[in-house]
Amino acid sequence: MIPYGHQYIDEKDIEAVLIVLKSDWITQGPKILEFEKALAKYCGAKFAVVCSSGTAALHLAYLAAGLKKGDEVITTPNTFAATANMLLAVGAKPIFCDIRLDTYNIDESRIEKLVTKRAKAIVPVHFAGHPCEMEKIW
Repeated sequence: MIPYGHQYIDEKDIEAVLIVLKSDWITQGPKILEFEKALAKYCGAKFAVVCSSGTAALHLAYLAAGLKKGDEVITTPNTFAATANMLLAVGAKPIFCDIRLDTYNIDESRIEKLVTKRAKAIVPVHFAGHPCEMEKIW
């Protein structure tokens, strides 16, 4: 089996988790606020909001972008199901663009042909350590 990834968890990490598990706050509370503030500072942003999953984060991002029923969003079929499912959840329609065989990312050369009056966004997905050619997408 080829390992997907490897994590490093030390005793300090385990102790931090135990402190939260023994507190009155497991899914909300002061540690979440602390993490959001640290994340915002690290990213150079005024605010940060953390979510319980990537799916939830995509849902919020699509809502924040103002996507709604009738909007079309160009994306890749080579992604986790949440990329398209959360578009459907906000009423938008995923429009799948073919992928490149060298990186398995969205084929930037095919995006323009998919743009219609209803197209509101492009959601590229960087696959397996291969970043999309964003300068071609913009």
